[in-house]
Amino acid sequence: MEVRQAFADLAEVRGRLAGVQRFDGYSGSAAIGSGVVGIVAGLVQALVDPWPHGHAQRQTYLLIWLTCLGIALVLNYGAIFAWRSRNRGAQAAVQFRTVGMSIVPALAAGGVITLALVLRGLDELLPGMWCATYALGLFASRAMVPHQVVAVAVAFGAIATALLLFPAIDPLGWWIMPIAFGGGQIAIGAIVRNDGKPERIP
Repeated sequence: MEVRQAFADLAEVRGRLAGVQRFDGYSGSAAIGSGVVGIVAGLVQALVDPWPHGHAQRQTYLLIWLTCLGIALVLNYGAIFAWRSRNRGAQAAVQFRTVGMSIVPALAAGGVITLALVLRGLDELLPGMWCATYALGLFASRAMVPHQVVAVAVAFGAIATALLLFPAIDPLGWWIMPIAFGGGQIAIGAIVRNDGKPERIP
């Protein structure tokens, strides 16, 4: 009986710790908005150059998706900084630093690898690498987000594996990133919004 109570107490402590770790600065609306931007970017690519192969076409591809990335970063990190401006306590400061330590390294690594692949003319590896680094960032921050986000991280990892290992897939095709990034961000936003807590509004 005492052992059973000890396990119950341990489960309660773990639940409370998870609640403390959970970061309230993520905005479901910002995530969904960035997913919509990803879908729009895919439609723009479909109109401009749906299957880029030449150097000029790949430069256009990069312009479209790096612009999409920039807008997504502004939306999501803008929401986080807005949350930080409203929450000045010690716990908020710790959470803010933890978010940086968990996600920013994956973003930085993605930026360096992107530059390296572009300089070597290996643009076709970009979508798979982007999905892989984003999956790693989600896993690294899993303690601070709703647990269902891990399933999205697994999906990003699976997409990365397919894009990197199966050359028959044209990874630069216009539909790849809208499904991967756009769909993934919308899924994350829906999970955050339905997490049973007040919506994190930027």
